[in-house]
Amino acid sequence: MSKTVLVTGASRGIGRATIIEFAKNGYNVVINYLSSKKDAINLKNTVENLYDVNALAIKADITKQDEVKNMFKEIINKFGKINVLINNAAYENDNSYLEKTKKEFMRVLEVNVWGTFYVTKCFSKYMDDGIVINISSLDATETYNPLSMDYCASKAAVNSLCQTFSLACPNIKYVSLMLPWVNTEDVKQMFPEYLKNELKRTGQERLLEPEEVASKIYKFVNDKKVISGSIIKYDF
Repeated sequence: MSKTVLVTGASRGIGRATIIEFAKNGYNVVINYLSSKKDAINLKNTVENLYDVNALAIKADITKQDEVKNMFKEIINKFGKINVLINNAAYENDNSYLEKTKKEFMRVLEVNVWGTFYVTKCFSKYMDDGIVINISSLDATETYNPLSMDYCASKAAVNSLCQTFSLACPNIKYVSLMLPWVNTEDVKQMFPEYLKNELKRTGQERLLEPEEVASKIYKFVNDKKVISGSIIKYDF
């Protein structure tokens, strides 16, 4: 029986690359998206045409409990089980801490912390085994950015969730993968000089490609040496 992976925020960037990586390795894939319906449907058609797998594209806001519950019900009805969850969906709103409002700050936490928590909770409720990979950031531990205090705090919280879920649900493996700068669409739209300075500030020689991240995620899913609760720094 084919295994199934759910990737949140999967229509573009790291999520899209991860869907393709798992599909080419024989996984049925669930493409969660919020607003990029066209991208999600195109990705669904692409993997079904290229690989011998089934794909499902589901719109769901990970901060809304009813939408997440319905997403899981739809997945279980179609595939029977989810073997792998990739918590990739995230939000950031960079601005000066002097200008950052409570509403802005809490929205980042709502998506990155509450959303990750609730999707993981639902996965853990439905599954008695499997693996969860949280897409975290080096901003949680060492490459802090003053413009994204809320984002940095949220990714530190994601790491904490990884470890506490590993204690609460010992039959499921939980891993956080901390990433440096990745060559996503959002990053491509940044001012080149700002990005150049950030790479220099953080000691990163080049942008990481989404396909490299996807390959690493797949490797960790299948690496029995990786223990639950691990917080792993991406190593070039």
